[in-house]
Amino acid sequence: MNTEIRNLEPKEIWNHFADLNAVPRPSKKEERVIAFMKEFGAKLKLDTHVDEVGNVIIKKPASKGMEDRKTIVMQSHLDMVHQKNADTDFDFDTQGIEMYVDEDWVRAKGTTLGADNGLGVATIMAVLTSNEIQHPALEALFTIDEETGMTGAMGLKGGLLDGEILLNLDTEEDDEIDIGCAGGVDVTATRTYAEETTPEGTVAYQIVVKGLQGGHSGMDIHKGLGNANKIMNRMFFDGFENFGLRIAEINGGSLRNAIPRESFAVVVIDKVHEDAFAFEFNQLASVIKKELKTTEPDLIITAEATDSPKKVMHLGVQEGTIRALYAAHNGVYRMSADMADLVETSNNIARVIVKDGAIKIGCLTRSSVETGKMDLANALRATFELAGFEVEFSGSYPGWTPNVNSEILDVLASKYEELFNSKPRVVACHAGLECGILGQNYPDMDMISFGPDIKGAHSPDERASISSVQKYWKFVLEILKNIPKKD
Repeated sequence: MNTEIRNLEPKEIWNHFADLNAVPRPSKKEERVIAFMKEFGAKLKLDTHVDEVGNVIIKKPASKGMEDRKTIVMQSHLDMVHQKNADTDFDFDTQGIEMYVDEDWVRAKGTTLGADNGLGVATIMAVLTSNEIQHPALEALFTIDEETGMTGAMGLKGGLLDGEILLNLDTEEDDEIDIGCAGGVDVTATRTYAEETTPEGTVAYQIVVKGLQGGHSGMDIHKGLGNANKIMNRMFFDGFENFGLRIAEINGGSLRNAIPRESFAVVVIDKVHEDAFAFEFNQLASVIKKELKTTEPDLIITAEATDSPKKVMHLGVQEGTIRALYAAHNGVYRMSADMADLVETSNNIARVIVKDGAIKIGCLTRSSVETGKMDLANALRATFELAGFEVEFSGSYPGWTPNVNSEILDVLASKYEELFNSKPRVVACHAGLECGILGQNYPDMDMISFGPDIKGAHSPDERASISSVQKYWKFVLEILKNIPKKD
């Protein structure tokens, strides 16, 4: 596996990516990858520092003849989203990612690939390692926990970096130059409920929603992809009135920044309604699959007989929860009036857990407008509070305001056009890049974001384009040679 990847061009990137992907690096558990990067810097005899939250900073002097250029910061995050297919036997805490080549794509076997943001990390490692690449004085910033709270960027103190320009390598389309991004806030609704003994005269079913594409809850939110939690909830609506349906447990979705691909539930229904339930369930499943046939051709919705649970949800809480989830907004809330085709505000109903007398619903609300972010967050809060939930906002982080007069933007736009005979798309994105947060302690730093083509990030369908990485590497080398001179 690694030999196949290591022979790809540019080898400078793919070899470092293979090394990195051998190290387990889930968000919140970055100890091993921090140690890996610290050892990497020490072996190169470069000034290497780990700050108090775990970010790794490696500094390298300018190459000969580039001493008069502005110091740059090259930045990527060390952690990766851990997602796998239900039928994939894989332990993210102990195993390295198993990669393979599929025509122009590098993929992983049933898991996320870690190209987000591992290819950015590998790029910086390649520059740090080289004795031949022309570059100005360089500060490599490897942040932690970008995917589940951006606590690395939030914890980076002012004064640690001297760079005047930041190159963030966390964008996923190679013809894009990003100059702005969305902020976000976690919205969590919780409540308890009294469990009731499962009524007599009932039969139990396991309901399964699976086969959805999933994807990045920011970059893919506009694609109309199916949300497993919303689909599952739709299967329950009016279920009690029609069939005596009672919910025993639900386990839907996973990470807040991933569109949920799967949901599993155990319910009971009155045995006398068994035939009617099967008919109506299959009818509704067919309707939903028809609605989503273009975006979700592999969607599966099933109900299979299972052992009867001992307890079910309190009926009043069940009905309130179903209606709150039905009413809660999911997907695009508002498009930007200022930038064409930019999602301004959205929400992802990412996680639904019902078990043992407790309910937890996790959402990630994003917006490039702070007041818009909180407006939607408050709409969700109101929806869940009406159903008796307690609602908490946490992990809020700011967006990154675009600067169309950026000096480094002029460099990237002109060099892109020279190299590739076309104009790049200068955009703001609906993902949560770290630039806005870093800018709080480094407000004068000129920031830009770019990267190679990565598709399906945050899902087991994540893949990186080999030809795009070649294009991107050529672009990186040209940018480093053309960093503006010091004032």
